[in-house]
Amino acid sequence: MLSRAPDGEAFLGGRSLASILDEVGAATPAYVYDLGAMATEARELVDSFGAHAQLVAFAVKANSAGAVVRTLARAGCGAEVGSLAELEVARISGIEADRMLLSGMGKSVAAIDAAIGAGARGILAIQVDSIDELERIAARSRALGRTARVALRVNPAIRADTHQAIATGHEDAKFGILRADLPRAYAAIRAQGEALTLVGLGAHVGSQLVRTDAYFDTADALLTLVHEFERGGARLELIDFGGGFGIDYGDGCFVRPRDFVAGVLARTIAAGLEGRTVVVEPGRSLVGAHGCLVASVVATKVVSGRRWAVLDAGMNDLLRPALYGARHRIEPLGPRVARRGGEPGAQLWRVVGPVCESSDEFGEYELDEPLPARVLIRDVGAYGFAMASNYNGRGLPTEIFLHECGKLSVSRAGDANAWIAQRLAT
Repeated sequence: MLSRAPDGEAFLGGRSLASILDEVGAATPAYVYDLGAMATEARELVDSFGAHAQLVAFAVKANSAGAVVRTLARAGCGAEVGSLAELEVARISGIEADRMLLSGMGKSVAAIDAAIGAGARGILAIQVDSIDELERIAARSRALGRTARVALRVNPAIRADTHQAIATGHEDAKFGILRADLPRAYAAIRAQGEALTLVGLGAHVGSQLVRTDAYFDTADALLTLVHEFERGGARLELIDFGGGFGIDYGDGCFVRPRDFVAGVLARTIAAGLEGRTVVVEPGRSLVGAHGCLVASVVATKVVSGRRWAVLDAGMNDLLRPALYGARHRIEPLGPRVARRGGEPGAQLWRVVGPVCESSDEFGEYELDEPLPARVLIRDVGAYGFAMASNYNGRGLPTEIFLHECGKLSVSRAGDANAWIAQRLAT
């Protein structure tokens, strides 16, 4: 967890952030993760199920670093993946095939083949997003001589109270099969004979949920559908209620992942469906609060009372502010600097990056003058490095992992010279 010493120095996992960067010789920008805190989050969520059959399937898209996925696997998590590469990360990180789900639209043939061919009977489920893709999956099943285990992703026609770009359960969203089309989907599965077997239903209503109402409305709809399918002859093994559990980015978040779990477990038991495996797909709630991005202040600009602080981290390193208008708290890295007489106090600065885009901006923050040499950007353990790019010919940031045992490990993904070499080789 991120904490502050009495003098203001920043600590992560009980270690000084500045000393972590110095120990591994990392330049900025650099992501730093507290793996122990991530493991604690995961164990708390797994334990909240008690004896009920469950799968906490970590959404690998949130943070696909091997050190993170291995940590969560050891803490009892499976994986929800959206590509062949994510499936391979999960597999190599020690997650068994029957604890994986493959989701997403436009799944590649390679991803479908890997999902069907994994383990003794394939992965736990391929989550089907449309009726049209059932025929594609069935064709690959026949080619491989196996039966594909599929679950139908339902579009519940529920709009969650979250940013429009991450609300996924309403009728205008590209995801899922509308309720009116589910009988046709079930008929299409049965028409494929032994190539397909229906093992579950699922839904994902949106991300960064800080209230439970839309999630529970979706759960009620899913449980009703499970009864309808089973009256029609289906024998379902799992009910996937999705993820999207929010974290506190500074505006408050008064529900925890265990609150979502408690609600869906109570509903599942009340519906007489306690024999089904309950699946949830947390991503940011396990990792988001336990990573920070350290950046250096490389320039300032003051014009007509407007102040800009320019960091060496930009939208290619952390895309969420430019993509969603997301706000991440920005704070000095080191201890407070005592001001001399006559020096100004805190001033409002627009914090921006060096990328040649007007959207390369992190927001306005109060920072003491003189400005700190380095700052930290909080709560970036999810959808930070995972969405980073080489845009503008910039190198990818370093990643530093603080393990539960106190050991540090480092991933240096490549600097601008590597980008130059790659572009010239094409």
